[in-house]
Amino acid sequence: MKKQWIYTGVLALLAVCTQRAAAQQEVTLHDAGGKEIKIPMRKALPVSADRVRYPGFRQETLVLKAGSVRREGAKPLTCDILLERDVPIKLRDGVTIYADVFRPTDGKPCPAILVWSPYGKEIGGQMLDDVPMRAGVPVEATSGLEKFEGPDPAYWVDHGYAIVNVDKRGAYMSEGNLLYWGHEDALDGCDVIEWIASRDWCTGKVGMSGNSWLTVSQWFIAAERPEHLAAIAPWEGFCDHYRESGTRGGIPTPEFPEMIAETFSSAHGMLEDQPRMIVEEPLMCDYWQDKAARVENIEIPAYVVASYTNSVHTHGTFAGYRRMASKEKWLRVHNTQEWFDYYTPENVEDLRRFFDHYLKGLDNGWEQTPKVRLSVLNPGGHDIVGRAEEGFPLARTVYRKLYLSAADSTLLTALPEQETVNTYQSAADCHQVTYRYRMDKPTEITGYMKLHLWVAAPDNDDMDLSVRVEKLSKDGQPIPDRTGNRIVATGQMRVSMRQLDTLRTTEAEPYYPFTTVQKLKPGEIVPVEIEIWPMGLFFEKDEILQLTVGAYQPEKAAIPFGSAKITVPKEGFTYMSGQQPEMMTLGGNADECADPAEVVTSPATHNVGRHCIYTGGRYDSYLYIPEIPAKE
Repeated sequence: MKKQWIYTGVLALLAVCTQRAAAQQEVTLHDAGGKEIKIPMRKALPVSADRVRYPGFRQETLVLKAGSVRREGAKPLTCDILLERDVPIKLRDGVTIYADVFRPTDGKPCPAILVWSPYGKEIGGQMLDDVPMRAGVPVEATSGLEKFEGPDPAYWVDHGYAIVNVDKRGAYMSEGNLLYWGHEDALDGCDVIEWIASRDWCTGKVGMSGNSWLTVSQWFIAAERPEHLAAIAPWEGFCDHYRESGTRGGIPTPEFPEMIAETFSSAHGMLEDQPRMIVEEPLMCDYWQDKAARVENIEIPAYVVASYTNSVHTHGTFAGYRRMASKEKWLRVHNTQEWFDYYTPENVEDLRRFFDHYLKGLDNGWEQTPKVRLSVLNPGGHDIVGRAEEGFPLARTVYRKLYLSAADSTLLTALPEQETVNTYQSAADCHQVTYRYRMDKPTEITGYMKLHLWVAAPDNDDMDLSVRVEKLSKDGQPIPDRTGNRIVATGQMRVSMRQLDTLRTTEAEPYYPFTTVQKLKPGEIVPVEIEIWPMGLFFEKDEILQLTVGAYQPEKAAIPFGSAKITVPKEGFTYMSGQQPEMMTLGGNADECADPAEVVTSPATHNVGRHCIYTGGRYDSYLYIPEIPAKE
């Protein structure tokens, strides 16, 4: 087939041209109601930066032969694959973005899976190779054709699907500014879905799959109801950036978003400065409303995967599943790690059964799959995995109050009569207190918890709190999981943001509007309702539930994205074992930054001096836990 390709030497020129017509530091977008939203922008890395590992812009059509490999150690292709590289797609406003399309060589129409993110179409600024031990996913588990956190084209093409890996608007060589989620970004996704469905190689059925950013994108794009989007598979990802990632509990936390933002590359535009918005817009506003997916609009089939242990994704994945309107929706809760789970072969096969049913119309019995397949974690014992349930939270949940007792650092089943107080220094090395409850029988706690707490800050007008719930051994020692980490359910709250939305708050789940600041008055003792993210945890008799309450402190997000060196062919994309094509090595730099002056750092907490926790008598501080009776 005739090749049309553009040498990568043009990249340097493009990078120079783009480093901006750039007095522009702000753009205007629109929400779903047409309201204008001003968006601050920052520089993105050029495509020539080592950190972003850009393999070059090349418009060509190739047949990747069965048995060939993309990189050393990767899984050989199991079938021939037709690859169209850097295919231009024109969006509704005339902006052109680029996609790599992997599809079968037989020429027959097939369904397609859209993979949507700014991470690169396969190699890019974020890869599993940057993560210690590749999060348990060996190099040979996939072909290396996959976008970071996305489906492996080699597997899906071999089973009769096309995979469309997109560099979304502003990413790498795609035109425009690189935006986060929201209404206008979702419309771009809708444009691409309809473009895919119109191709003569597509049956008109399009699905979406992927983890993290790729999941968040599914919530937003599916909420716009594009005509040809037939099914989605959100595999862990938040659906409300403000509440679940950027400003959880009202505390600005830009550390993780900043780390991600520093890896992005754009040859033509600038990058939406979402970390700056986290710091400069700490209250709910039009901008943040646009970053909350309208998941209630989603009516198509969905296969949702969640876990209890992701500090960014856990709440939003469960919320997305619960709130979406689809009657054909399934939830699976795993007990490992999201990337490991996504690429585990039996889970890939399970996802294919779902897509085969809804994208190919196969009568394969998928609809008999339990609506919820639940895991319950049991550190030190054996996890429950795949237990069939009808919904989440579980209908048979029995809620129970465990009252805090500052007198002896325990949790009690009855409110202590004596009023007592625990005090700690919020800036001290030991800036927390703990309370314990010893289980009198085997107990499962699965669902949503909250902490009702009476607090005061004698030396300040505010306080930032962090809470944890975990299991300890019978002798009071932490129990790590198989990776050495402690299993904890977490919550956090800025006390001045404690106002509740009474219409959306339930007995077990506080909901905050985050529109009002209520500073503490001198000597004031106030109640707060602290949301604790979902957890499934099993306790044997005499094992201990420990609640920790302390001063919130920012944690540095430090994944060395860009550090790994990836070697691939300069020509031909894949190669046969024994061949020695000319190779290129990409990456090896985790420190490059577009502009150090634009880096957003964590703001100071609202913690000064003493924190006081009041319990007993008038101060009914309690932990609200969801106990699950055994099935009859």
